[in-house]
Amino acid sequence: MKRIIILQTLVAVFLLTGQAHAQAALPTDRIVATHYVKADGKTDVTEALQHLIDTHPNRTIYFPDGVYLLSHSLYTPADPTKSVMLVLDNYARLQASPHWQGGAVVRLGGEHPANNITIPGSNYGLRGGIIDGANVADGISIDGGRETTIQDVSIKHVRIGIHVKHGANSGSSDADIRQVNIVGNDSVNSIGLLVEGYDNTFTNMRIASVHTGVWVKTGGNCLRNIHPLYIFKPTQQYEGSCGFRVEQNNNWLDFCYSDQFATGFSLGRDICATFTNCFCFWYTGKVPSQTAIEAQGQLNSLFTGLHANFHADCTDATIIKAEAGGRGRLTATEYFGRKLKDSDAAKYYLK
Repeated sequence: MKRIIILQTLVAVFLLTGQAHAQAALPTDRIVATHYVKADGKTDVTEALQHLIDTHPNRTIYFPDGVYLLSHSLYTPADPTKSVMLVLDNYARLQASPHWQGGAVVRLGGEHPANNITIPGSNYGLRGGIIDGANVADGISIDGGRETTIQDVSIKHVRIGIHVKHGANSGSSDADIRQVNIVGNDSVNSIGLLVEGYDNTFTNMRIASVHTGVWVKTGGNCLRNIHPLYIFKPTQQYEGSCGFRVEQNNNWLDFCYSDQFATGFSLGRDICATFTNCFCFWYTGKVPSQTAIEAQGQLNSLFTGLHANFHADCTDATIIKAEAGGRGRLTATEYFGRKLKDSDAAKYYLK
């Protein structure tokens, strides 16, 4: 009997010691969201989380695994003295409720506007976890501030995955976005990445189930290893779908991969952008047309190392649609899958 009591005591001490070590291992400098709200996917925690953000300036707010139900956007401050960093565990999910009131699930820099990079706290953003728009909300928007980061995030069931709005510094937002996966809602107005601020960097992104993969309306942006995928369904409006729309000068795209969109790369009138080692691919020929590059007016952009893999069953495949006479060029270009008819634009720009 004494042995049993001693054994039970040792087990209890071992468990208590393990719990103490586990608690000691938890970051003590972070605000843990589940100490204040339920992550059960049933309770609306919007107001409580917003209060947590508003009352803990310059702190990291940590979201353990679970489902945090929201009825409207969460706003983080752009003011460096009030900013917060949102860090989500791998399976922590911020999810829009059926009673959603509009906008993105998270609006970074959406309150207390500021344009300051000298005060500690100016580098803030969101890292990790899942943002679920539940087909009623957009994903993440950058509303203000500078040098905002979004990293290691999965965004699901949204009309717009990430929206970088007009930046605080004369339009410049200087955002850094990397390792992001986006799944849209297949609607004709769905966009994976919408860029309306200048001077941003986008790296290692996968985008699916959208009508437009990436829409860049500004300059000074660098995009590398971005792969939008059009998931073709005969009932959808395929015409007008586009992997990459670029509407301003001074953008750089490297290893950007348009997958199954009607047009791989659509360029605004007279813009000069640089495309290196980009790729267009069509996995089915059951579509009315396949176009690698389409420019409004003449082509003034430079494509080096473009590969276009057309599907042999498509009867209307074009390497480039543009007016001849521009300053742009397609060098080291390869295309596969079918013999294309030489157009005036192809003869002029292909080198």
